[in-house]
Amino acid sequence: MNTLLKHHYELIGKKVVEALNKNRFKAEYADSKAEAVEAILRLIKAQDTIGMGGSMTLHELNVCKLLGDMGNKVFDHQGLPPAEAYLVRRQQLTADVFLASSNAVTLDGKIVNVDGVGNRVAALTFGPKRVIVVMGANKIVKDENDARRRIEITAAPMNADRLKRKTPCVLSGVCSDCNSPERICSLTSIMHRAPSTSDFHVIIVGEALGY
Repeated sequence: MNTLLKHHYELIGKKVVEALNKNRFKAEYADSKAEAVEAILRLIKAQDTIGMGGSMTLHELNVCKLLGDMGNKVFDHQGLPPAEAYLVRRQQLTADVFLASSNAVTLDGKIVNVDGVGNRVAALTFGPKRVIVVMGANKIVKDENDARRRIEITAAPMNADRLKRKTPCVLSGVCSDCNSPERICSLTSIMHRAPSTSDFHVIIVGEALGY
């Protein structure tokens, strides 16, 4: 990685970690993907069941396979037929740990997500005993307005394309607030503070991860 970009990611990453901790999240900075994986595995016990939010970040870290190899029961809905995926999403809500990424995090420590189904937002806010969110420093934005812009011009179009959805943003590259039945942006969550009863961990990684 470019040295200047690496330094920039470290500067803003540690600033966000400080803000998240002030907002009652348990945040830490990982310098690399390898350090991020170590941090994730340190927070997971051998007997824990794991709910996996659909995430390119977690895919890039190969976390699902690592946890499966360790013997953890992993509830992963990716690639399943709709009826099976629905049941697995329900199981994620009662897992010991919910592992996910988010669409954006602001410099003052707010986590912003836009979901299509809502399983990620639901599990992040209430259900699993422990939550772990992993984000690359490329998802750091100035404020809530910038978070929405990032989602509209980067996260949503790219994820819709990845999921092979027939939405206008796949063709244009920019959200048009469509009413397509295949739309993946149906609800927005802004986490101003960690939920009061949640053991909520955030790992900010000094590399680009996910969309």
